[in-house]
Amino acid sequence: MEQLFGVSLPVFIGLTLVVFGGCAFMSGQALAKGWRPVYLVFVYGALLGLGDRFLAFALFHDKLLTLSGYLLNTVVLCGICYLSFRLTQARRMVTQYPWLYVRNGPFGWRQRPIPLA
Repeated sequence: MEQLFGVSLPVFIGLTLVVFGGCAFMSGQALAKGWRPVYLVFVYGALLGLGDRFLAFALFHDKLLTLSGYLLNTVVLCGICYLSFRLTQARRMVTQYPWLYVRNGPFGWRQRPIPLA
């Protein structure tokens, strides 16, 4: 299991999911609130993955350069960041343009039906 994560399971849960997952969630919200393009979610997720690997190395004496650990952490962080981006973007579209859009699930919106006269 440590070979896949690059760190022990408690370090993965504590550092990657709690600390950097919270940062990824806030990054996704900030990108959506600023109407930034969605590809930046993956750029920010990759940078957060680098920070996660470095802190795991510096604080817990894990290997710094493990490709599988970096890829797994980055995929998890990009996923959290993307979900946060879509949640915030859907909420903003519906609240900012209520005459045009209605909620279509937690991650989407659809055009408001036009009433027939």
